[in-house]
Amino acid sequence: MPVRIKEAVVVEGRYDAARLRQVVDTVIVETDGFGIFRQPETMVLLRRLANTIGLIVLTDSDSAGFVIRDRISGSLPKETVKHAYIPEIAGKERRKRTPSKEGLLGVEGQENEVILTALLRAGATVEGAICFENPPLFLTKARLYQDGLTGGKSSAVRRKRLLAQMGLPQKLSTNRFLEVCNALLTEEEYCRYLQGEESVV
Repeated sequence: MPVRIKEAVVVEGRYDAARLRQVVDTVIVETDGFGIFRQPETMVLLRRLANTIGLIVLTDSDSAGFVIRDRISGSLPKETVKHAYIPEIAGKERRKRTPSKEGLLGVEGQENEVILTALLRAGATVEGAICFENPPLFLTKARLYQDGLTGGKSSAVRRKRLLAQMGLPQKLSTNRFLEVCNALLTEEEYCRYLQGEESVV
């Protein structure tokens, strides 16, 4: 069962995120590799998460991973960012035909225990620690449906408008939208954004 942690975790891609979800229960953001350099809205999201619940950077241990790591850490206040490092292990992921350029396993190729150890060493705050209490989740899938943000004809368009108001990536899936709103907003703030979106419908 995934371990619940306070901080959001940023990884490079969807396969890394899929592996991470087997290990921890938290908000997970993908940089889309070097997409972090072309998508300022992703950095806005990371900054807000870092300032609200803290951020752990977990990139591959190759050169590209460190370039992405440096970009993130150089753009955010140091006290809001923690760094988790995976070991340099030669090999390739099962889904790949050939190894990466440097021949190292990325996050997706690591064992769950290795990833959890890396996060704990970085200072991840595990549920149950005195300094962390889970905030109540005001936003649920049922409420998203009730508010017309999922399950309806124009729900995807409405979600995109809402994300645009918030200055966040508009490509977030429904599940990621739910995670981000619960992590970043109070119920009152959510209602204000919703009212603003409805005024332009």
